[in-house]
Amino acid sequence: MGRPFSVNIYRYDPYKTFQFLIYFGTSTTPVAAMSKVTSLKRSSDMIEYKEAGNMIIRKGLGRTKYEPITLERGLTHDSDFEDWANAAQVLDTGAAIQNLKDLRKDIAIVLLNEQGQPVYRYKLYRCWVSEYQALPDLDAGANAIAIEHIKLEHEGWERDRSVTEPTQ
Repeated sequence: MGRPFSVNIYRYDPYKTFQFLIYFGTSTTPVAAMSKVTSLKRSSDMIEYKEAGNMIIRKGLGRTKYEPITLERGLTHDSDFEDWANAAQVLDTGAAIQNLKDLRKDIAIVLLNEQGQPVYRYKLYRCWVSEYQALPDLDAGANAIAIEHIKLEHEGWERDRSVTEPTQ
């Protein structure tokens, strides 16, 4: 048997990706029926420059970009996705939004271990819906679940280091 991870001496395997929760805004209730979240990804531009009298081309850090994420879930009567997507649509038509909080929200992604305990938590800041799919392709010959999805643009994310796996 291999060596356990140094942080938790009882854990031998990496975490699985199938247990997670998503929270919109300050809600303490997770979003219903979540089935998939795309990866958190960021990249930074590289800037090349040359100093006077030096033949070496230096490389510096430029702007950081955060890739959008997509959230998917089985179609339910819960209106969280649709309400948030409609906030952006109302803004696009020129109508005033009653509350700007309806457009941009912070969200939390919580990864759970096999026992259902939180082990990782990521906060995404100032998210807004840039794409909404209310219904999938409908096919009478298929045997599939109806999935809706939203694509979220955001202004960055960070890991909440206060969440760690409980030891045995």
